[in-house]
Amino acid sequence: MLTICSDPLPRTDLTYAAFRASFHETLERLVLARQFDQDPWQNFGFLTRVPFLQSVPPQVQLDLLAETWHRHVCSETHVASLIDEAVIFAACETAARMARVNLEEFSDVLERGPQRLVRDVQGGLAEAMKQLHMALDCEGDFLVISQFEDLPPQEARRMKNELCLEEERLDEMFDVLGRWRVTPGFGRRLKGLLSEREIRHALQVVSD
Repeated sequence: MLTICSDPLPRTDLTYAAFRASFHETLERLVLARQFDQDPWQNFGFLTRVPFLQSVPPQVQLDLLAETWHRHVCSETHVASLIDEAVIFAACETAARMARVNLEEFSDVLERGPQRLVRDVQGGLAEAMKQLHMALDCEGDFLVISQFEDLPPQEARRMKNELCLEEERLDEMFDVLGRWRVTPGFGRRLKGLLSEREIRHALQVVSD
C-alpha cells in the first residue's frame, strides 16, 4: 500500500487505468523510436509531464512506474517518495489526455488488461483520473524542483528551507537522472498491471 501524507492511494479502476494507459503509451513510443532510429536525446514518455524528469530515458520511466505500481498493490505500507508522487501525477495526466484524444485506443488498452473495470470507460473517466491526483494530500513539490537548477546554491538552499523540502527526498529525484537501465525484478513488479504476454514483450523491449 502506498500512502501520501498518511492517506492511501485508492485501489480503484482509476489508478489501474492511469498506470496501465501510461505504461502502454510510453512503451509503444519506445518501440517506434527504436524502429525509426529516433534521436536518442529527444524526450518522450509519460514522465515528461514533470519538468525536472523530462530527460529520464523512457525505459527508466517504465521502471519507475513499475516500482510505484508494485508499492501501491503490495501488502506492506510504503510512504510515497517524491518519485512516487511524480509518477502518480504524470500517469493520471497522461491517461486522462489519452482518454480525451484517443478514446478508442484507450478502451482497447484497458480491454486487453488483466483486470476488468467496474466503471464505464465512456463515463467521464478522463476527468475522474485528473481528479484522482488532485484529491491526494500532495504538495506537488516534484513540480518545483526544476526551479532550483538555475539558482545560486545559497538561494536554492533558502528556497528548499522555505518549502520544507527534505534533502533525502530531493536526492532521490536527482539520482533518477543518472539511471539508464531497468532494475532487476522489473517484470515481477508489473504483475496485476500487464498480462503475462505483455510482461514478456515489455522485458524484451527494455532489454534491447
